[in-house]
Amino acid sequence: MKAVMSAVLAFTFAATAASAFAQSAPASNSLPYKDCIRLDQINEWHVVDPQTIIVRTGPYQRYLVKLKASCDKLGIGNPGMQFVPSESDKATAPLRICGGVGEKVRARNQPPCAIDSVGLIDETTFNGYRDHAKYHSVTSQQPAKNP
Repeated sequence: MKAVMSAVLAFTFAATAASAFAQSAPASNSLPYKDCIRLDQINEWHVVDPQTIIVRTGPYQRYLVKLKASCDKLGIGNPGMQFVPSESDKATAPLRICGGVGEKVRARNQPPCAIDSVGLIDETTFNGYRDHAKYHSVTSQQPAKNP
């Protein structure tokens, strides 16, 4: 009986610890491989604010990229912004950004900024963000204007 009680207590403790760990672990904000941003196919990006970027690849894929911290110099200078895959991405998904741990964006004269999440958005949402963007991916690098 004593052995059974010890086993039950050990199991209860392990379950409680696992539950606490699961609640403290960050949620995954990464996209499936097929939906990731293809860096070699980016044809448009806009810096909406220091923590928000929108990206278009090809005619149909649109993304909302959220950063973990404020990155005030994104969009300024040449290049205005570059995506930096994580070391594991370079081995398993080269030229893709999925929103995983270690992925970053960088700009001239600013340390890299960690990506918090990457998500797909529709054209209406993309256009709404683009209308309020501070910088965009045209060569002039001037504040965005409505098309």
